[in-house]
Parts: sequence; structure tokens; C-alpha cells
Amino acid sequence: MAIPAVGVLADTHCHLDFNTFGSDRSEVVERARQAGVERILDPGIDLETSRAVVRLADIYPEVYASVGVHPNSATTWDANSLVELRNLAVHPKVVAIGEIGLDYYRQHAPHDLQQQVFRQQLDLAAELGLPVVIHNREAGADTLSILKAWCTSVAGTPLAEKPGVLHSYAGDDATALQALEFGFWLGITGPVTFRNAPEQQRLVAALPLERLLVETDSPFLAPHPHRGRRNEPAFVRLVAEKIAELQKQPVEKVFEITTASADRLFCWRECV
Repeated sequence: MAIPAVGVLADTHCHLDFNTFGSDRSEVVERARQAGVERILDPGIDLETSRAVVRLADIYPEVYASVGVHPNSATTWDANSLVELRNLAVHPKVVAIGEIGLDYYRQHAPHDLQQQVFRQQLDLAAELGLPVVIHNREAGADTLSILKAWCTSVAGTPLAEKPGVLHSYAGDDATALQALEFGFWLGITGPVTFRNAPEQQRLVAALPLERLLVETDSPFLAPHPHRGRRNEPAFVRLVAEKIAELQKQPVEKVFEITTASADRLFCWRECV
């Protein structure tokens, strides 16, 4: 399967380290290259995967890493977690702290513990001057409250101009507008291509293109016509094409602007 390349793109969220890609990871990366995907961000979800994404960043030129502990892994947090994340984050291809945030849907960790772990990792990001990759599922009010306090604490620093991204955005209009006011980008994934997603499509059509990033969240959330199958970075083009359709913009413009936004947020061209 090869998707003809027209312009270049960045997949700003892909779990390439997952075992789902264990048998053909190099082929997946090659298909992404053929599709014009020149940068892939692989975020850790715990210490083990954070170590793994750094190793992959050393192997594949296109791959960059984000290190962090996901809210569903919050019970794994201990006294050494912050130290290890700090040590991992000094790697030149670590460009963000994440995937971090709150998840009140899965209920894998108490809410107060999730919030504590979230805040500590936000503080680490501020210390290191790295943007954050935010997971928010059914926790919009608490996520925004914590991010508001954090954004206030980094006001006047370079991080305030590019604090991070709300990954795989599926929230309401009010949360989106508040996040944009804080300076965040919104990551758009495969569900925007689904026929049963009119509300998300309406929102994406109305949002400023300059504040959108495209991502796959591979191996999850494969876009139409691959829905229900394993997702992969090459399919990020289908997300960008749907945004172009919804915003009535040339697809080349969506490629150009979302790629430039990813470059600005993650500064990954400075890593090479």
C-alpha cells in the first residue's frame, strides 16, 4: 500500500513503539516516507515506553520522542519517576513531555492521583522548557483548570508562546476555544473522517487552520476508509485531506500550515 506523496506532513502522535508494529515497524516507517510524512512524534505512556520511544528515535531519522506517564498509568508513578523522565528528556530528539493529562473515562487511577502526576510532569516541562502533549478524556474542566494555572506560571517565558497540544481533540467548542486562548494547538485524528462525526466536523471546519495539527494516534483511530483496521503514520494524509475539505482550502495549504505548526511547536528541525 503506497499513498502518492503531494507535499510533506508530520504525524504528531503515533505509538510506533507498540507491539502492534513489532513485526513490520520498518515497513511502516518506509510507507510513511513514501507518503511524504517527514516527522513522526512517538509519545511514551509510562517509563518503559518512554525508554522505548527514545530508542526508536535513535534508529529512525523521522522519529522523535516525547516522554511521560499517561493518566491511565498514574499508579506506576513513584519517587524515581520524575528523575528518570528528566534524564530521558535530555536526549536531543526528545521534543516534548507527554502523553500526560487526565482520563476520567477509563478510571484506571484515582482522580486525585492523576492530577498530582499531571502537575508534576507539567512542572518538569516548565523546568526543561519543553511543550506538553495532553491527553484529556471526559476531564475537560479539571484539565483546563490545571493548564490555566500552569500557563500562568510560565507566562513571560518562550514556553508560553507554544505550550503544547491537546492530542486527538474530541471535546466541545468551549473547551477548544479555551485551549486556543491558552496558546495550545489541537490535534486532529481519524474520527474527523467518519460519516457519523458531524459535530466534530463542524468544529474543525470553524477552527483556525493555524492552530491545528494532524496526527494518527496509531495504531488506533484509523481514518476512513481504513476504519476498524490498524492505523499507521501514512494515513495522516487522509486526516489532512479531510480538514482541507471541511475548511474549503487547497490540500497543499493544509499540508504546509500543519507541518509548519508542528515544526514551530516541537522545534525538531533543531534536533538534526
